[in-house]
Amino acid sequence: MQVQLKVNGKAVTVEAAPHTLLVSALRDQLKLTGTHVGCDTAQCGACTVLMNGKAVKSCNMLLAQAADTHIETIEGLAAADGTMHPMQAAFKECHGLQCGFCTTGMVMSALDLCTRQPNANETEVREALEGNLCRCTGYQNIVKAVLQGAADMKA
Repeated sequence: MQVQLKVNGKAVTVEAAPHTLLVSALRDQLKLTGTHVGCDTAQCGACTVLMNGKAVKSCNMLLAQAADTHIETIEGLAAADGTMHPMQAAFKECHGLQCGFCTTGMVMSALDLCTRQPNANETEVREALEGNLCRCTGYQNIVKAVLQGAADMKA
């Protein structure tokens, strides 16, 4: 089957079997490997992307379910000149990552939160990231990064 969608602002057509997961199409066919597969059960959040601006776990969604939507991956955040998105920069500046495996999902979930609640407080950030697991760091610097990223996005 052929599925048409927009990925990072570009119209694409993906040909795949009906059982193909969105994460597989992104990684294997479109070569957007920033979206990670961590658990295959939608528990860890490493596969989080934005679909029409809302965070979704792409390992738990068929490609066909994404037809005619706009998908944004971590690769679509930086400016054309390579300048990081304010949320990406905040994760770097605040040491909100260690190995980096979960970071892309954290950043995408944080962007969803900042769109819905631009003035989110620490408790709201922690609640919004409940579906994203990190095995390396304490969450304090991740929360700090999200709050900093939100402030920088408003500036």
